[in-house]
Amino acid sequence: MKNQILLALLFPVLITAQMKKDYPIQPVPFTQVHMTDGFWYNRMEINRTVTIPYALKLLEETGRIKNFAIAGKQATGDFCSKYYFDDSDVFKVIEGASYALMLKPDKNLEDQLDKIIALIVLAQEKDGYLYTVRTMGSKKFERVTGPSRWLNEEGSHELYNLGHLYEAAVAHFMATGKKSLLNVALKSAELVDDVFGPGKLMLPSGHQEIEIGLAKLYRVTGELRYLNLAKFFLDMRGNYVGGRKSWGEYNQDHKPILDQDEAVGHSVRAGYMYSGMADIAALTGDRNYVKALDKIWDNVVSKKIYLTGGLGASGSWEGFGKNYELPNASAYNETCASIANVQWNSRMFLLKGDSKYVDILERTLYNALLSGISLSGDKFFYPNVLESFGTHERAAWFDCACCPTNVTRFIASVANYIYAVKDSDLFVNLFTNNKTEIILTNGTVILKQETNYPWDGKIKITVSPEKQSMDFSLKIRIPGWARNEAMPSDLYSFSDNIRPEIQLTVNGTKTDLKLENGFASLQRNWIKGDIVELILPMEVRRIKANEKVEADRGRVALQRGPLVYAAEWKDNKDGFVRNILLPNDSDLHAEFKSDMLNGIEILTGKVFGYKIAEDKKSLIKSEQEFTAIPYYSWAHRGKGEMSVWLAEDENSVRPLYGETMLSGAGLTVSRGKNPQAIKDQMEPASSIDGSLLYFHWWPYKSGKEFVQIDFEKPEEVSGVSVYWFDDTGIGECRVPESWKVFYKEGNEWRRLSDCF
Repeated sequence: MKNQILLALLFPVLITAQMKKDYPIQPVPFTQVHMTDGFWYNRMEINRTVTIPYALKLLEETGRIKNFAIAGKQATGDFCSKYYFDDSDVFKVIEGASYALMLKPDKNLEDQLDKIIALIVLAQEKDGYLYTVRTMGSKKFERVTGPSRWLNEEGSHELYNLGHLYEAAVAHFMATGKKSLLNVALKSAELVDDVFGPGKLMLPSGHQEIEIGLAKLYRVTGELRYLNLAKFFLDMRGNYVGGRKSWGEYNQDHKPILDQDEAVGHSVRAGYMYSGMADIAALTGDRNYVKALDKIWDNVVSKKIYLTGGLGASGSWEGFGKNYELPNASAYNETCASIANVQWNSRMFLLKGDSKYVDILERTLYNALLSGISLSGDKFFYPNVLESFGTHERAAWFDCACCPTNVTRFIASVANYIYAVKDSDLFVNLFTNNKTEIILTNGTVILKQETNYPWDGKIKITVSPEKQSMDFSLKIRIPGWARNEAMPSDLYSFSDNIRPEIQLTVNGTKTDLKLENGFASLQRNWIKGDIVELILPMEVRRIKANEKVEADRGRVALQRGPLVYAAEWKDNKDGFVRNILLPNDSDLHAEFKSDMLNGIEILTGKVFGYKIAEDKKSLIKSEQEFTAIPYYSWAHRGKGEMSVWLAEDENSVRPLYGETMLSGAGLTVSRGKNPQAIKDQMEPASSIDGSLLYFHWWPYKSGKEFVQIDFEKPEEVSGVSVYWFDDTGIGECRVPESWKVFYKEGNEWRRLSDCF
């Protein structure tokens, strides 16, 4: 049984008599892909040897594991960690660790999981209910979790936690053959099925995730009720039976899912929901789900996705903004949202076979997602901005640790996205060193891929059918960026005049590109040792955003291969990048630096740096050296400025200011974040301008705060004005009821005026 189940992972293929429908294209499970030295192998090894052990250690230190011990009466105390949904972090790391075990057995790691799972078993109530904060009787979060089960599903995350439990249980079972956690999941799913459904409790899930988990349980067990339950939760969105009120756009509950045509609300919830919808569409054959997904996907890709593949324009609600609202400095782009975006686009490809979905997957994978985990594997980003004024640094952990724990399971299974099959068609989606054995309808074929991608565009694929010869179609994705398409929409486009050249040979003979849905299709009778070589153009490309994206007007971004680049303080004059203008005619060169940031290809050239002249009106520009690094590798060398989008005309430059009376002044604040913004001389466009750095006291509210400026010498101040940040309607920052200005005379503070 164990060997049979190991044939699958994210989309298990243990077929039962009831299971007749599925994705028309099936991924080749990562358990069949032997990764070898190179970009992704190295990241997977860091994940296995650093990130997973580190996450397990932090789960222990932060009390997340102890919560299960308390709920199971193996320890005493109140709920230990900070968020009521922290059970999910434990489940995600179990899932990631299980995937790691599939690739490399580790008795110590397996024993560690067994001990944690034993506590989970004890924490589960007799009827299958599992939610440690409620089981232990904690009153800490009753305002959110409600006084009893399921009463506040909008915010409680009860079902969200269970979705991650189900995914972890399937992964652990497939890795070890043990049913310890799977039995917990099945007992829980039976309870949920007894409670929710037509004629029962008719609610959607609050934070979507259980839909994906139920689909995985269905695949493993063949129990149709799990599939029906997943569909029920999706169909309850926007369905206000029993007089329940809408949970609104934030929860994607503003209208039925089949009527939704725009990505709104919390971006992680949305991404998980779209992935669940794709699973149900595949497993039920419901084409209406596909039509709805098509509309939402088009909206995201044409109006709401960042160049890095990130999703989520605002941190105020961790979600999508309006169409074309894509600010850079205040971008949210949660790492979890990038993972969900990869999952969703992978499923869209499996449904439809178009390379445009893998193009978005690859863009997200190499940029927004990879930015979320440090090169060392033990520091993280939660949001992933596209511009920083020197305030961002990776964190060792978060109180809300959804992103670090999510990374463990994703990186461990990244090889799941490389290959896919449909009958006698074999798809090559991603490029990295590996060897795999793939079963097609007419036989088995061994593929060996050799490449230095993403630094080099040369990919060598050795094809060896198990039989003497074998007829099948090898479909190799030609990335959109290599076909002169920056994005499968008009949201971003290449602005240079480069016409990329793609070379494809079979056994040294040049082959014409026959593109089908973005794939070079090679239909032939293959013999052992056939060699396919693909050379993708790796010129440095300039990208412009649609003019409707206000944040990027007058600016240009750089890309080479799948990698988006960023200018960072460490590599540019005086530690500034906001004052850079990149001329259209500036030659840019790529150079590999093996001793820099674990080995990266940098871009270099000449740019102009701008500053304000002494008259405070005119601009002074001077030529200077310029360096850009892959976006994913920023924030590893201390805090400083960073920008993906660089000015290409003077109106978009943020010039450096000369000395002012504030330059050498000392700042003391009662508390708060980013006090240096008080001195940066950058004037916001309005009180809700999030494109610039601003000082704030949030989340502290309804109190008295102060800012004290100590000038280097006595100064004559003719006036005081303040831009107060106010995000009414989307956040919780407000203009204060009143503010006053004081000056110090001797040891006494005297009030100068009441400002309002």
